[in-house]
Amino acid sequence: MYYSRKRPMEDYPTESTAVWTCTKEGCKGWMRNEYSFADVPACAQCRSPMTLGMRNLPVLMDSTYDRKPAASKKPAVAEVAFGPAGS
Repeated sequence: MYYSRKRPMEDYPTESTAVWTCTKEGCKGWMRNEYSFADVPACAQCRSPMTLGMRNLPVLMDSTYDRKPAASKKPAVAEVAFGPAGS
């Protein structure tokens, strides 16, 4: 008998997600809006322009929201041992 450890697709929560879809006929290229670097990206497969739309996709666990902002600057090792530079 075969017992798969993968969860069935029905178990994954989905949500309506903004995606960029390729405009070229026959191209199936698309990407999530959160992962595009340009305001209006070009298709990675055929370099055609893309349009913004919506799809019902599985929710991704993104750990970037758990990170602390880089506002608190820790002193360098040299500053701790010898004081600030230039003094």
